[in-house]
Amino acid sequence: MEYKKTKRFDKKISRIGFGAWQLGNTKEFTKMTINEGVKLVKDARAKGITFFDTAPNYGGGRSEEILGIALKDDVEEVHINTKVGHSPQDEFEFSLEDITASIKRSLNVLNRDYIDSVILHSPGMDILQGDAHYKHFEMLKKQGLIKGYGVSIDTLEELKVVLDKADVDVIEIMYNIFHQGPSALFDEVNARDILLIIKVPLDSGWLTGKYHAQSTFTGIRSRWTKDDITRRAELVRDVKEIVGDENLVSYALAFILKQDAVTTVIPGIRNHDQLDGNIDALTQTLTPKQLEALTTLYETKIKPNPLPW
Repeated sequence: MEYKKTKRFDKKISRIGFGAWQLGNTKEFTKMTINEGVKLVKDARAKGITFFDTAPNYGGGRSEEILGIALKDDVEEVHINTKVGHSPQDEFEFSLEDITASIKRSLNVLNRDYIDSVILHSPGMDILQGDAHYKHFEMLKKQGLIKGYGVSIDTLEELKVVLDKADVDVIEIMYNIFHQGPSALFDEVNARDILLIIKVPLDSGWLTGKYHAQSTFTGIRSRWTKDDITRRAELVRDVKEIVGDENLVSYALAFILKQDAVTTVIPGIRNHDQLDGNIDALTQTLTPKQLEALTTLYETKIKPNPLPW
């Protein structure tokens, strides 16, 4: 395993993290028992993963519950990043009072005296541009409930607002081969030593290479139109041609890890094969020619007409 450190936190962060949206998520995936989830998390720890990303609404609360059980006695090396803004029932909780209550609830479920980092879960632009939430987090840091705070956002525009507005410790942002826009400000993120988490690294599964133009989707992935699916399928074929492989996972993650500003990338993990496949990305090489081709693909075929997430 490879690790990075930031001056904002004392712990080594594994460059391959554990995206825990799938843990206990029976809505989008086949059922995972608590015991199966605990075993998967403990296996990740045994293989060197120290960074776990979760939220109160993941799996209706079961994600945090599983992490709380699996990592109860593993505090010194593990960094847990959770979120505020969505309840276990997926109701909005963005008021300052709700945020404090959410953190205290997460502390209890995660079996922690403090949470390493807490981030606003896809807040509106009005919150990102305001002062109240950042000041509230500073107060919670002084109280010792959290060690750091930040935001989970999607776009370059949002990233610019956050960097201009606040001295956050953590930024979680969507970035992958098909969504390269935020990298324009990665140098500034790096200069400020912000813990940078990359979410949706596989474009919700497309950059695994397993989907095609005839694929059908349920749950949150049903948002894609037929045109979206056809276009993504064509782009996936382009990526496969560039890297010369049908299985894209390790290449997609390696592309992200080439960015010096990136602290950790958090692909979702549902089973032990996915866990091993994600870790394999640390040894995957991309030639300068392949990197240039993947960047050119974005600049010519995607940036002029951005893909809807």
